[in-house]
Amino acid sequence: MERIETGEIEIRSSTQVWSVADFAKRNNLDENEERRLRQLFGAFATAGELQHNITRKPRWR
Repeated sequence: MERIETGEIEIRSSTQVWSVADFAKRNNLDENEERRLRQLFGAFATAGELQHNITRKPRWR
């Protein structure tokens, strides 16, 4: 957690960092998608970065 103090206001922000491999397993991503995410970010990335950069095939009946 990072604390930024500016005068009277105290702002707290926490950023969740994921292992790309764990994120891929939890979200049922295939190996190609996991490899693409590793090329983009390396072994670790924030949850927001991963969520906004995955491409999933639509699940039709």
